[in-house]
Amino acid sequence: MVILPAVAMVFYAVALILVTSRLFHPEGPNRKLVTIFAAIAVLLHAFALYPALFTSHGQNFSLTVVISMVCWIIALTFTIVMSHIKVIVLVPVVFACSIIGVALLWLVPPQYILHFDQHPEVLVHVVLSLMAYSALLIAALYAVQLLFIQNKLKKKQPLMTHAIPPLLTVEKQLYHLVIIGLILLSLSLATGFIFMDSMFAGGQGHKAVLSIMAWFVYIAMLWQQYTVGCRIKTAVIYTITGAVLLSLAYFGARAVKELILN
Repeated sequence: MVILPAVAMVFYAVALILVTSRLFHPEGPNRKLVTIFAAIAVLLHAFALYPALFTSHGQNFSLTVVISMVCWIIALTFTIVMSHIKVIVLVPVVFACSIIGVALLWLVPPQYILHFDQHPEVLVHVVLSLMAYSALLIAALYAVQLLFIQNKLKKKQPLMTHAIPPLLTVEKQLYHLVIIGLILLSLSLATGFIFMDSMFAGGQGHKAVLSIMAWFVYIAMLWQQYTVGCRIKTAVIYTITGAVLLSLAYFGARAVKELILN
């Protein structure tokens, strides 16, 4: 159904315009109004996502549906925290990606049918994987914001105090997100090894290897931070490297298989 995705995209676009048009204004965007439009967009996105995900043949976990789900989770998170935490500078990126995520539901609709009713334990693994990836992708956005604030401070350029939180606050939130994401990623890997026949069979080996590599990257980041301290640029490199590895693990081979080979 085209209507729901189209309307969701319109509401995301309005929220995006409301943010970007007043992002550099002294008083900043109207957060309440942005939140209202974003909440409607997120709700419509969910309604559009449901029939694409749950089909009569089973659960459709195609690449485009998974990307749209990740965009929805991140948009939902930012919509909830937007009124309480200074994340408005990241919101345009989130809403722009959400528009693309909704568009993918009807522009590129391949199917990758799974049957979780027959293997509910695999559903646990998939949900944990999606939550881990979403949390660590949000951490990557925080890392970009952290680097932006540091560069502004080094160049002694004025900050948009209404939109930009203190440097130390963002840094603290970044590590909290990485810890949450790492716990979820650890549970995802554990359930994969426990519940799935083989994490390295059926052409899935690259996913396991890349996910484990990302896990070690985040472990190294936290170990360095809590032993000798981690410079901001180093933390940003760790965070983005981990997010890239997970993106390649989750979407790399499937992008080639579903969008190019098909």
